[in-house]
Amino acid sequence: TMRSVDLLTDLARGWCLAPLVLLGAAASSLLPAHGLSAQNFVPGPDSDGPYVYWESESSAIVFYSCRGEVTPPQRASVRGPSLIRGFCGDTDTEYLLDPRAPEVEHDTFEDVSRIFAVSDIHGEYDALERLLVNAGVVDQDLKWSWGDGHLVILGDVFDRGGRVTECLWLIHRLEREARESGGRVHYLLGNHEVMVLQGDLRYVNPRYLDGIVGETSIHYDDLFGPAMELGQWLRTKHLAIRLNGVLYVHGGMSPEMVTRDLDIKEINAQGREGIDLRTYDFVFKDLPGFIFGSEGPLWYRGYHEALEYPQATQEDVESTLEHFDATAVVVGHTDIGEIRSLYDGRVFGIDVDVDTLGNLQGLLWEEGNFYKVRGDGSRELMRSGNGGEGQES
Repeated sequence: TMRSVDLLTDLARGWCLAPLVLLGAAASSLLPAHGLSAQNFVPGPDSDGPYVYWESESSAIVFYSCRGEVTPPQRASVRGPSLIRGFCGDTDTEYLLDPRAPEVEHDTFEDVSRIFAVSDIHGEYDALERLLVNAGVVDQDLKWSWGDGHLVILGDVFDRGGRVTECLWLIHRLEREARESGGRVHYLLGNHEVMVLQGDLRYVNPRYLDGIVGETSIHYDDLFGPAMELGQWLRTKHLAIRLNGVLYVHGGMSPEMVTRDLDIKEINAQGREGIDLRTYDFVFKDLPGFIFGSEGPLWYRGYHEALEYPQATQEDVESTLEHFDATAVVVGHTDIGEIRSLYDGRVFGIDVDVDTLGNLQGLLWEEGNFYKVRGDGSRELMRSGNGGEGQES
């Protein structure tokens, strides 16, 4: 079977690539590329994109699925950071194309004014948008309004839901806007990101497999391959970070992490390197096999239930926090209904049941206090700075 580079090259040749106009300082009203407009086109389940393929360090090809058909790919000559407008019913949306390789962010920050964490979005774009607006992280136009605060996406944006692409581009844009305001967006990898990047597509929504994949014959995982904009970006992401002494990780930190004396930097380096390893590497190399296995940070569920390993004890949790120089750990991965404080406020589980609640929830850290934030923006104090529990507000 042909892989993505060959297939996309064939598509490009067959359609005679048209040049894509880049938005400069004065280019504020770019018309959609091929007759579509926000006024006469409503994005639906048969539309998806954009996808950006870097054919060289300064040339990108942009393509969409619009109305169930792949649009003629558009070529952009990109000499520096440039904005383009969407052309598949998202005409008012700007996307950044930067020929520079995306950078790996720091994994430890102190003196952060406030932190908002959300996990296991699974393509539920509307719920994510509603939560971020009502929590004050973005304004009504979905522009960053969190100032120097930090937003943590705790993994599992991929799979199940039908608006994964929209979630990814929103996070991609907010990352840039946050940095310009002195804040940060931290997108951590979850097990579903890694599953897709490694070709395990069992939970991918049919919208993608029946849509862009069927229309282009490009494998879904190849849409996030090393030559794709979103694929390059995802390959810079961490498995774990520490903010103000609070540890954030998708699944959790098993006692084996302490036994192996692993630190955050080594875990993250192994995570990035392991994305493109082959299955035999995980079988024959001990550390990658562990990091991506059931007791690794992507899959561990020991704070919630006993599986093939014992459920974590209070002593296990305290030992883990001491090892990582943390006061608490925030995890997703395991659906626990709604955000809960566990192990006397040392662990916070934030993977919630969106179908039952009707919304996502987020965990806010501010002035040493932890708050559950519901989809409507209301707060409930989960743990105060002195370790006590508080009242709903």
